[in-house]
Amino acid sequence: MTDETDLSALSFEQALKRLEEIVARLESGEAALDDSITLYTQGEALRAQCEARLKDAQARIEKITLGADGAAAGTAPFDAG
Repeated sequence: MTDETDLSALSFEQALKRLEEIVARLESGEAALDDSITLYTQGEALRAQCEARLKDAQARIEKITLGADGAAAGTAPFDAG
């Protein structure tokens, strides 16, 4: 699976699992140099894809704001920081 379109079609969970497999293979040292370069390139694309999806999800998460009486008063963007 080297085509960028194939990678972008993966769900977040599938992309993360593939990235973990790539890291394990690279860490094992068993891949030839050319294979390692290809794996690294795929891993970098998967990392970027996962990061973008996480940022997108975080941007869509909202927190419920409460009024003075403790009742829900609306929503506001979630700030994880």
